Amino acid sequence: MVLASDIQVAQNVGFAIIALMMIIAGVGVIAARNVVHAALSLVVVMAGAAANYVLLSAEFVAVTQVLVYIGAVMVLFLFGVMLTRAQVGKDAELNNKNAVVAAPVALLLFGVLAYVLLKGFSDDKIAATTGNGAKPQDTAVISDLIFKPYLLPFWALSFVLLAAVIGAIVLARKD
Repeated sequence: MVLASDIQVAQNVGFAIIALMMIIAGVGVIAARNVVHAALSLVVVMAGAAANYVLLSAEFVAVTQVLVYIGAVMVLFLFGVMLTRAQVGKDAELNNKNAVVAAPVALLLFGVLAYVLLKGFSDDKIAATTGNGAKPQDTAVISDLIFKPYLLPFWALSFVLLAAVIGAIVLARKD
């Protein structure tokens, strides 16, 4: 028989693994010398956020995270990087010389944020059900509520984005 405490331990271990992966990938985003490598590290961070949504039983938000951020935003970002013909690799003019000042400020801000969050939410617990006894909606109901009335504008927006990508490719290609 599986106890509720065993499930919570498994969720905590899963969260720790995902959080460690996201931290390592986040450091990879800022430490990468290549823009494409930084973008791929950002994809790992966004995938970790989606995995955390799955741990919270928010499957619709997780799928939306994957489709919108990983699927669309990162593809457009990589298209932009590839089509601008930017220099790939280390560039001395792009390196910030104020990193010595930025690191302590970032640590101070992290400390203040951690203190405020721990002080403000130390005793709060997330309720398993809503206060009025309502059941959580499943993914099919949520997607029908969102996409049923807005399906035509959603399709129109996808064609506009497709036209923008085709236009960028035409402008950037070598004649």
